[in-house]
Amino acid sequence: MLSYRHSFHAGNHADVLKHIVLMLIIESLQQKEKGFYYLDTHAGAGLYRLFSQEAEKTAEYAEGIGRLWQRDDLPTEVDRYVKLIRKLNYGGKELRYYAGSPLLAANLLRPQDRALMMELHPSDFPLLRNNFKEFENVTVKIGDGFQQVKATLPPKERRGLVLIDPPYELKEDYDLVVKAIEEGYKRFATGVYAIWYPVVLRQQTKRMIKGLEATGIRKILQIELAVRPDSEQRGMTASGMIVINPPWTLEKQMKSILPYLSTALAPQGTGSWSVNWITPE
Repeated sequence: MLSYRHSFHAGNHADVLKHIVLMLIIESLQQKEKGFYYLDTHAGAGLYRLFSQEAEKTAEYAEGIGRLWQRDDLPTEVDRYVKLIRKLNYGGKELRYYAGSPLLAANLLRPQDRALMMELHPSDFPLLRNNFKEFENVTVKIGDGFQQVKATLPPKERRGLVLIDPPYELKEDYDLVVKAIEEGYKRFATGVYAIWYPVVLRQQTKRMIKGLEATGIRKILQIELAVRPDSEQRGMTASGMIVINPPWTLEKQMKSILPYLSTALAPQGTGSWSVNWITPE
């Protein structure tokens, strides 16, 4: 079990991986002029102050975005990601704010794209709603994001990206992810689905992957970044993104980027990475 209130973990190594993958998928979708639909099932608050009581309690950002912030040797894709975060810090040199996935995505969307950001937590939802007052093509709702996968697909655009990254506070979340993918894929088989997962107990991740294999869905890519080896001790050692119908460029991009991230985010030499097909085309 993992307690994952995002305000405690904003900007950590898992966010770096998740948000680079998210950025690359959105950039790929924007290769076509036609708009697309973006659904964020567990949006959180959207923006996090890294000098808040929660963030300073763990200071996980120091070993995530903090390790990239002042480097001058960033790969092109990583540099674009850091520039997005820098923009949210008013272009300044000081790292004070970090964007959650909904705000990062919203800053990439074009006028013809639209988004739905879902959040169930009663403390985070008002913050999320406030952070999106200026975005005309973004809708923010309180409720169960898993249900929106079933309720809002297929989108009218017939193009879209669904990001599923629950807190995994309950073991059932792993099964709910598989169920949501099944429901969504029935309705929208050509959509892109991106699932974030933590590696706390490897067995839970393996069970979710077996569940995805059992759906019979093809074209499932797994991307993982570890900062230390698997452990039975408390804490997240790695995280990953599972992408269904990934852009054709994503595998190559991540194989290029991950060796750099592995070294940069785990300079003590304990990092590792992998890019594998759970099920090929």
